[in-house]
Amino acid sequence: MSHHSEPGSIGRVAAAFTAALACLGVAPEARADSSYTLFESGQVRPLALSPSGKRLFAVNTPDSRLEIFRVVNGTLEHESSVTVGLEPVAVAARSEDEIWVINHLSDSVSVVDASSPYRPRVVRTLLVGDEPRDIVFAGSGRSRAFVTTAHRGQNVPFDPQLTTPGVGRADVWVFDAAASDGTLGGTPLTIVNLFTDTPRALAVSPDGARVYAAGFQSGNRSTALHRIIVEQDAGLPPPTTNHLGEQQPSTSLIVQFDGQHWVDAVGRIWDHVVRFSLPDKDVFAINATANPPSLVPGEAWAGVGTVLYNMAVNPLNGKVYVTNTEARNLSRFEGPGSFAGTTVRGHFAENRVTVLDGANVAPRHLNKHVDFSSCCAPIPNAENAKSLALPLGMAVSADGTKLYLAAMGSDRIGVFDTAALENDTFVPNEASQIPVSGGPTGVVLDDSRERLYVSTRFDDGISVIDTASRAEIQHVTLHSPEPASIVVGRRFLYDARFTSSHGDSACASCHVFGDTDHLAWDLGNPDEGNTSNPGPFTFMVSPDADLRPLKGPMATQSLRGMANHGPMHWRGDRTGGNDAPTAQPDSGSFDERAAFKKFQAGFSALLGRHASIPATDMEAFTDFVLEMVYPPNPIRNLDNALTPDQQAGRDHIFLLNAAGPDLSCTTCHRLDPEGNAQYGVDRPGFFGTEGFSVGGENGQSFKTPHFRNLYQKVGVFGMAEAFPQHHLGDNGFKGDQVRGFGYAHDGSVDTLFRFAQSVGFEQLPINPNGFPPGPPGDVQRRQVEAFLLAFDSNLKPVVGQQVTIRTQNAAAAGARIDLLLARSDAGDCEVVAKLRLLDEEMGFLYTGGGQFTASRLGLPPVPDTLLRQIAVILGLPVTYTAVPNGSGSRIGIDRDGDGTLDGDESDQGADPADPTSVP
Repeated sequence: MSHHSEPGSIGRVAAAFTAALACLGVAPEARADSSYTLFESGQVRPLALSPSGKRLFAVNTPDSRLEIFRVVNGTLEHESSVTVGLEPVAVAARSEDEIWVINHLSDSVSVVDASSPYRPRVVRTLLVGDEPRDIVFAGSGRSRAFVTTAHRGQNVPFDPQLTTPGVGRADVWVFDAAASDGTLGGTPLTIVNLFTDTPRALAVSPDGARVYAAGFQSGNRSTALHRIIVEQDAGLPPPTTNHLGEQQPSTSLIVQFDGQHWVDAVGRIWDHVVRFSLPDKDVFAINATANPPSLVPGEAWAGVGTVLYNMAVNPLNGKVYVTNTEARNLSRFEGPGSFAGTTVRGHFAENRVTVLDGANVAPRHLNKHVDFSSCCAPIPNAENAKSLALPLGMAVSADGTKLYLAAMGSDRIGVFDTAALENDTFVPNEASQIPVSGGPTGVVLDDSRERLYVSTRFDDGISVIDTASRAEIQHVTLHSPEPASIVVGRRFLYDARFTSSHGDSACASCHVFGDTDHLAWDLGNPDEGNTSNPGPFTFMVSPDADLRPLKGPMATQSLRGMANHGPMHWRGDRTGGNDAPTAQPDSGSFDERAAFKKFQAGFSALLGRHASIPATDMEAFTDFVLEMVYPPNPIRNLDNALTPDQQAGRDHIFLLNAAGPDLSCTTCHRLDPEGNAQYGVDRPGFFGTEGFSVGGENGQSFKTPHFRNLYQKVGVFGMAEAFPQHHLGDNGFKGDQVRGFGYAHDGSVDTLFRFAQSVGFEQLPINPNGFPPGPPGDVQRRQVEAFLLAFDSNLKPVVGQQVTIRTQNAAAAGARIDLLLARSDAGDCEVVAKLRLLDEEMGFLYTGGGQFTASRLGLPPVPDTLLRQIAVILGLPVTYTAVPNGSGSRIGIDRDGDGTLDGDESDQGADPADPTSVP
């Protein structure tokens, strides 16, 4: 077991603070118990080796820390730990002692000085765009840092143009790694915009002159045509009844661009009703040596994959490898496929590595051994054992001949001969796989020591692999604050080997890291019959009698934020309402545990498992899923104030009679972030829905959806005229766009502005908008759109935000610290502060009134003014972070929840009897 500090040092620090603050004479205040908030951020580059290979750096995503290990005789010894931002997902070593960490939820980069053993500290915090994911160093002397972010966020110095067609939704921020200015969060050399969706992976050419950047959920040139457009044209392809002959509803239709035409599943051409194009640019090249760095003209690759996870470059030949999955959402239906003759059961996505060689794009199917014409053999089986699912991080040997691939869904490292991969002559087999302890997400290779280091997410650990014997020789588990219910249940989201007979599909294949793939799927089942719809229904609309099995295309919904939101699925057809009378907070349709368990059918009907998973496993999966929450809204101001347009939009949706007599938009789209105190239950409230369903759209009822993730859907503009009786604005061709699916249950509506013009509501017996005619109505619709894009989330917008105050930036940082403390005083968050004093990382929790508390050890309160003076006068940087309410104690001062100061040698975060456990 290793300690965070030298023996007895914590006592010296406590004594120093007690002496310095004794004159204040104020007793420390009691603090709330700690809690853990589950965001399920996907790790991108979780490990990095120092240039000498003598140190390994690992992000501890759930614990908001960077862990530092010594490499001793090919094994790991824990050296030290430092708190960074919330949800660290990537790390890169600029030198032996300077480490950069990407904090996904904090929208920040922590620059860590690790030059002194046991005394690492954050010396700078760079503020970047929303949800940064990856970092690399490139350019002359690898002196420039490249960071991927979404094209939005409170720290961006530009208008994200959320309502403007043809704008890339991906950015790469570039910093001079050696620069240290006096600004709040650093000044980028440039921000390179990419014409793709939110980005993820980066890679660097062997000479450092090129940086490759990839979109994340970049799509596959598919889109959905609104049902009225389909009705007025060629109609749906057969079947239009189920196997019992029961007529099924008219629905939208998925079409895909095949390189020449927009075609549906039976090959019919729909070019005349698609009002935009999808160039599907996936990977871009950036000239890292230009001043400033810029895109390389003509170097962009399309058709690489639907969801792009990670990239690696062969150091010998410069070819780029991209791990990805390719969706088959043009194909229709789940289930056995007996009546319709088509189904995606057991084959809805393929796991691939795509090789980029010059202009050539060559996808390589990792599971070409699978016989997709046959499903579904009991597991375990030989076919399942050879499969690799959810391919994430990669590492290439120094001689360019071997590729190591982390298959998160298979608990395996795939080992490939790069020539065989490039030529597509490899043969899937178990002999080319290395079993690991569970959920591998990233790998780094130390050729000289014949070691491969693997980050494992299921247990928050690191495996050490001997590449000569291909055996795991050590497994280290990091300190994790996650409760057992999260740890045990996580596997069932990702484990394709367990959840599918072919071993290649898991829930996370579509619900990417618990979220969405931004596609629509037609997953009706013609071999089923109509079933009763139990509701509940809003009082305004008569319920539909049936849930029809051919439901048509529906957009993938996120698994986040489902707690306390009633029935699940767009139609509310996953519900406990079939089993018991409905009433808040926990019976019938408002029993979310019962609702989620109804997804058992998906394992056999869609993933292609031979049977449902055991009930105890489904129970654990339910525990995990209902803990996931949405991140803060990145469009809303950090002080939670609305702009004038957003406020006007909010006023409109709350306006009585806007949706009919004595009705407002919030009658159905309820906003109640304070929760359900009226039921005596302490839980989050509604965010756009009241949990009921309404009828009317294409003969089907739909549950009123929540609004927390509307800003994520920006990127498709252009829609053919569907309602001549309505004024729907410009229906002309809009040119290149980055997404194919937008709003409504099927993603067939391109913008919120058009949605507010009554698309999808023409059959409702209410006034669906309440807007005046002509230009004044358009102004109000824009205002409603502005508010919906900034809609409330479970967490206030300030949560996660950071600032490091130093001598150089005291003036700029002071105002941001004031903002964080003010939002804590307002109840939006808690604030923690961290600094390295003497030989310890000291943590502080803000308790209000300009005061921080240091521990449960009886130290008096610490004034914020003193912390700032320590940073400015003594030159010891102090990092302030806004954290979710209830977690400040754990993150700030009591890592283990045992009442001791974080870092104390008496902490028992690790088992002293277990040398592989890290405190």
